Amino acid sequence: MQILIAGASRGIGKYLAERLTSERHKVSGTYNGTETEGNTGYSLNKVDIRDEEQVFRWIASAAKEADKLVLINCAGINYNSMLHKSDTEAWTKVIDTNLKAAYILMKHILPLMRDKQFGRVIHFSSVVPQIGVVGTSAYSASKAALWGLARATAMENAKYGITVNTVNLGYFDIGMIQEVPSEILIGIVDRIPMARLGDPSNILNAVKFLIDSDYITGSQINLNGGLY
Repeated sequence: MQILIAGASRGIGKYLAERLTSERHKVSGTYNGTETEGNTGYSLNKVDIRDEEQVFRWIASAAKEADKLVLINCAGINYNSMLHKSDTEAWTKVIDTNLKAAYILMKHILPLMRDKQFGRVIHFSSVVPQIGVVGTSAYSASKAALWGLARATAMENAKYGITVNTVNLGYFDIGMIQEVPSEILIGIVDRIPMARLGDPSNILNAVKFLIDSDYITGSQINLNGGLY
């Protein structure tokens, strides 16, 4: 089994790449801005996932001779601004990175999965569009759109042994949360019914569950400690 991870150089993507590699899976990941330092143990490739030609070359190389393919889309960026004050270029960059890139990734890996009669696609979405957070219109729009993308493509590919699902993450002790000021972080934790940030091991467990499952598709798994 070959596992391809978009956004594998830091945060959740890096965590998953390292753990899945340690479990003897073949992992190929991408980075664009920040490359992981040191020996990762997995293949790491500089790919702008908004660029269709770069994505095509990465997938063709990583998927070569693989009997089963898994795509985990962890890539994502944020832009905080009240919509009426937002910069159009910055807003659009979030959509291109979080949504358009998901389309490009699927466009080029689905034909290979269909040929092999097996595939797993896992997109990471968020609790943010579920609860509504001020200043996150670009991020919320891009992550909510993944639900529709997954549902439609799940229906298109179900008979080929391919599942497409989203994992909606709450606030975990990894990734973007580390950039949140401590006073704001306290307020976030206070709103979580379980009163703590999530342990990343829960994300790994959900990913492994979706890889092993052949009858869950077009679905959303909510990992949020009860925060809705």
